[in-house]
Amino acid sequence: MNDHGTNPARRGFAGRLKTALTGAACAAALLASAGAAAAETLGEALADAYRNSGLLEQNRLVLKAADEDAAQALASLRPVLAWTTSATHQWSDTTGVTSNSASAGLSLSYTLFDFGVGKLSVDIAKESVLVTRQQLLAIEQQILLRAVSAYMEVRRALETVQLRRANVRLLGQELQAAQDRFDVGEVTRTDVSQAEAALAAARSGLTSAEGALIQAQLEYEAAVGHKPGNLAPAARLGSVPSTVADAVNIAVQNHPSMNVARRQVTLAELAVAQADAAIKPSLDLNVGYSLNRDLDASSNARGGSVGLSMSGPIYSGGAVASARRQAVLNRDAQLANLHVVTSDVRLSVGNAFSAVQIARAASASGAEQVRAAEVAFEGVREEASLGSRTTLDVLTQEQDLLDARVSYLSSQVDEVLARYSLLSTMGLLTAQSLGLAVEIYDPAAYYNMVKDAPAGISAQGRKLDTVLRAIGKE
Repeated sequence: MNDHGTNPARRGFAGRLKTALTGAACAAALLASAGAAAAETLGEALADAYRNSGLLEQNRLVLKAADEDAAQALASLRPVLAWTTSATHQWSDTTGVTSNSASAGLSLSYTLFDFGVGKLSVDIAKESVLVTRQQLLAIEQQILLRAVSAYMEVRRALETVQLRRANVRLLGQELQAAQDRFDVGEVTRTDVSQAEAALAAARSGLTSAEGALIQAQLEYEAAVGHKPGNLAPAARLGSVPSTVADAVNIAVQNHPSMNVARRQVTLAELAVAQADAAIKPSLDLNVGYSLNRDLDASSNARGGSVGLSMSGPIYSGGAVASARRQAVLNRDAQLANLHVVTSDVRLSVGNAFSAVQIARAASASGAEQVRAAEVAFEGVREEASLGSRTTLDVLTQEQDLLDARVSYLSSQVDEVLARYSLLSTMGLLTAQSLGLAVEIYDPAAYYNMVKDAPAGISAQGRKLDTVLRAIGKE
């Protein structure tokens, strides 16, 4: 019987395994230390996603268009001054008489009283602006959550590739050790074939992991706006409450979908009031001035008019009554929608909060699983060097260790994703709430420029034209 403690093949087997494990650990440490200073942080990635998002820019322009609706509604309450000119040539084949004339005129019309119809139109337009602002916030949350997911998936894929590369190196050492032991007659060809099969499977897994990394990098570029470099471990931006009840209360008060649903109820109530006012008369002022000139006789005629008119519906085939019933039904539908959205938000927060707790538990158990798997692998490796374990035992334990490390890695990524998903369900995944180092877009800036409905010939109107030209060049 051979002395297991002094057999060169066995010593080489144990030495190669230990070297491979030590090399993998050192490589991971070097990678971590080399990139720590220059690594891109999650906050920087989110800031870039906020700056570079075309979808955000598109919806900011939609908001600006809604701001203009409010300006147009306000303009409808103001007098309308218009001008007209005309030139006329008349002739008669019967009398042979021809005449030439020209005229110019000014007209002014103004609704003096309409029982609040115009004012309600302004209120509806303003409320629509507030709805659009909340929809913009919802888009912002989607953009940032996508960036968080892309960031973490790149880290997951990259670290998985590193684990699988280390596994391939280790299995290569195990194959060489099995071959050495076969050469001295300690193991059979079956042991070598098992090592070869394990190495082939590891290489296949590495290829798959490298493909997943490429896909994650492409998604990162689409979500953030540039290719990923060295990514630092995810920071804990924002804060999450300690209880699900607190999380639900925050979500009900802050989530954009809740604010949209509430404002849609307000819009529907304003529409009912507008439908009620539509059956009432309106009082209008009309002023006109005209100048007529006979071009043949060189004579002028001037004239003007001032008038008041009142009008209102008597019978419209039932359209007015139908419009009011429709407005009432729409209001009741929006009230029901508010109830549905509230339930959905509560459910989403509860699920997200539970996901955070589950992910934390999985991460803690994953760390313990890795520790136990490392101890078990060390033991099986040493026992194999003494001849009490087979090559298959070592390969199986190595696969268990790899699976434990990959599972632990995934649980850590899932914990981060669950946390930011919870922030999103509470309405707190915004650039302002996270404190990102970026210039926060002011949704009221453009509205403040147009809220008084400045005319195009005014100084404010010319300033707005400059703003629009600058937007078009971006």
